[in-house]
Parts: sequence; C-alpha cells; structure tokens
Amino acid sequence: MADVDECVEIINFRFKEEGQMTKAELVVKIAEKAGMTKADAERCLNYFLDTVEETLVSEGKLTLTGFGTFQVDERKERVGRNPRTGDEIKIPACKVVKFRPGKLLKDAVK
Repeated sequence: MADVDECVEIINFRFKEEGQMTKAELVVKIAEKAGMTKADAERCLNYFLDTVEETLVSEGKLTLTGFGTFQVDERKERVGRNPRTGDEIKIPACKVVKFRPGKLLKDAVK
C-alpha cells in the first residue's frame, strides 16, 4: 500500500470544484472524528466503499436507515444527439446507481 500522504497528494492533484470534498479530505475528517490515524481511516473508508459496491453488485440495493438508499436501476436504450455534430446516436442500455436520501439526511441538509 502506498504512503497515505502520497495518496492524498495524488487525489488532490485532480481538479477540485469549490464546495466539493475530496476523498483525501474525507479521510482526514474521519481520522479526526474517530481519533485514529489517516491510514486507518482510509482503510475503513475503502472497506466501506468496497462493501457498498459488493452489495450493489450482488443484491442491487443497500439501505442505510436515516441516511439513504443506494439502488441499481436499469436505464433503457435511448436516442441522443452528438453535441458536436448534432447527429442522432443510440445510447445503449446500461445499469446506473441511484441514491435516494433518507429523512435524517434530508432534514440535516435543509
């Protein structure tokens, strides 16, 4: 595993829009709140993300009560337009992950 500071540097190298948190910043916040090292916080976050991914692949839905629900949905094939040329193109069917926030999260954001 790469050095945590090296990972942070690589992640922060990407373009970051204002008001957007990077994974590295999230790791730092988790480490501070939980009183753990950044390396341990990053491992925990990675385990969480891996578990969410595995659950969505195998079961198609993950509910975190109060926070929200992640669900795999099927998007049908559709016709779109090439923005450069204006030509019609077929956009193939695909699976997408949708998130529906829970009541506690909605109330917190208000």
